[in-house]
Amino acid sequence: MFSYRHAFHAGNHADVLKHMALVAVLRHMTRKDAALMVVDTHAGAGLYRLDDEFAGTSGEAQAGVLRLAEGAAGLPSPAPLLADYLALVRGFNRGPELRIYPGSPFIVQHLLRTEARDKLKLFELHPSDSRALAGNVAQLQAGRQVTVTRQDGFEGLKALLPPPSRRGLVLVDPSYEIKSDYGKVITCVQDALQRFATGTYFIWYPVIPRPEAHDLPRRLKTVCNRAGKAWLHATLAIGHEETGPAALAPEERRDPGMSASGIFVVNPPHTLRADLEAALPQVVQLLGRGRGQGHLVESAG
Repeated sequence: MFSYRHAFHAGNHADVLKHMALVAVLRHMTRKDAALMVVDTHAGAGLYRLDDEFAGTSGEAQAGVLRLAEGAAGLPSPAPLLADYLALVRGFNRGPELRIYPGSPFIVQHLLRTEARDKLKLFELHPSDSRALAGNVAQLQAGRQVTVTRQDGFEGLKALLPPPSRRGLVLVDPSYEIKSDYGKVITCVQDALQRFATGTYFIWYPVIPRPEAHDLPRRLKTVCNRAGKAWLHATLAIGHEETGPAALAPEERRDPGMSASGIFVVNPPHTLRADLEAALPQVVQLLGRGRGQGHLVESAG
């Protein structure tokens, strides 16, 4: 269960969707004065190098945030959310080249407020990533604002809900390397809504040819509709990169890797849909690479 390492995928197109949307959600939620608690159930290492052996081996960042940053520089008018996201990533780097990529924990911490006493609770069970996360967070010198716990985030979340301020954002982003993760996400959201009905829950998932992945957004919609909760669902597909003659039969084409992912937000900010609808077409324009590219934004409630 510990084979997945996000370092291979840091800064890819899925991170672009997830983190761009996360920035939009946090920008809205930190406008209110009351303290905000953010929980990341599967935090990873928190900070990644785009020039190390992990990212270099996969090349996913090159087709993701690096390509996006280069292309966005040529846009006459980048969408505000796209520009905000890229500026945040650049803020973790010295000079024009992007060598460091902030994971969700560092993006969240960057946007939290010390004066409002916002809190960030991080869970990571992977032994190596948990150690790396603790070391990276220690460099922030954020004191009691950020806590790191080596524990299964699905279980650790329960004791934190509802937060004392009654304002919270929960990021649920497991590796999905085992099929049971999909069911655990549903159970986690159902339980969390019973404990903290007004919380905002942000779920990322891969769009891959697996029944559980296909069913996940549909099952989440059912959970929300039965609970009377608003929801937003968005996907980003960069398309299938093919090599060799276009006339090759489908079974002869080489198309490795995941080409699409999605997010599902329970109790989303009312501004999120407009933010994504303005930014995602530009992201597809810059990252799209073949058949199947596109985006979807839908919401209810």
